[in-house]
Amino acid sequence: MEQSLAIVGAGRVGRALGRRLREEGWKIGAIVTRSEAGSRRAARFIGSGKPYAGMTRHLLASSVILIATPDHAIPDVARELARIGGEELGDKIVLHTSGALDSTPLGPLKACGAAVGGMHPLQTFTGVGVPPLEGRVFAVEGDASAVQTARQIARILGGSPVRIAGQKKILYHAAAAMAAGHVLALEEAATLLLVSLGMKRSEAVRALLSLTRQVLDNFQHVGPSAAWTGPLSRRDYKTVEAHLGALHDSQPETAEAYAALNRVAARVLSQNAAAMNEELDKLSSEMKPKTKVRGGAA
Repeated sequence: MEQSLAIVGAGRVGRALGRRLREEGWKIGAIVTRSEAGSRRAARFIGSGKPYAGMTRHLLASSVILIATPDHAIPDVARELARIGGEELGDKIVLHTSGALDSTPLGPLKACGAAVGGMHPLQTFTGVGVPPLEGRVFAVEGDASAVQTARQIARILGGSPVRIAGQKKILYHAAAAMAAGHVLALEEAATLLLVSLGMKRSEAVRALLSLTRQVLDNFQHVGPSAAWTGPLSRRDYKTVEAHLGALHDSQPETAEAYAALNRVAARVLSQNAAAMNEELDKLSSEMKPKTKVRGGAA
């Protein structure tokens, strides 16, 4: 039986999934974005589908409806689709691609009889081409038949579906944000530090990426404890203190992040987190600027 897919919100994720599913033999139906130009671009990228500007009953012609809008728009899309579709949604599967939200915002569609759920590929999407999805985790959640369809899609794309409890999904998304966006922010902050010392950006990027990749390879192959490196791993608190002092003088926000990351490292990497945090407390108290008391006439 031919599978058919309609897409609401064909941005980076919607376009990429639509294109890959089209390549795997799925029929692409309505492609809905806020503008006609946007939906036409999405249809060209996907290589199939009919573009529409705004919600339309043509979405109901597909067996699976994928909502790939920003998170804040999902509740409004669900309400409007429920208004348009009503009882005709009774045999549909509706999935959203949010990593942070469970299927609760799709409640109006569930009330119409649709099976609803979430399907989030744990992968970055740049909008340039389609990223590799083979081996990537797809977090799935929702009604049984929606989860079954989400699992099917993930496996078709070469991914690995993992069911996440709806109420815990925000923690899953936080973990992803830490491992992706926050790592990028740290890499860029470190790069800017080296650039500020006179190093060319290309040299700084090359040097730091080589170091980071080696640590991540070690993390994968020998585990976190053996991969842990740097002064804190050696309990070299004098060097940690020197780092904090230098960072406070040049980049206060980075110094705060460095101090917070020391706490995280102590908790997840140290075999004696309490003792390490005690030493970090001492450093923290020493680094606090002394408050100046201003005198004045009574």
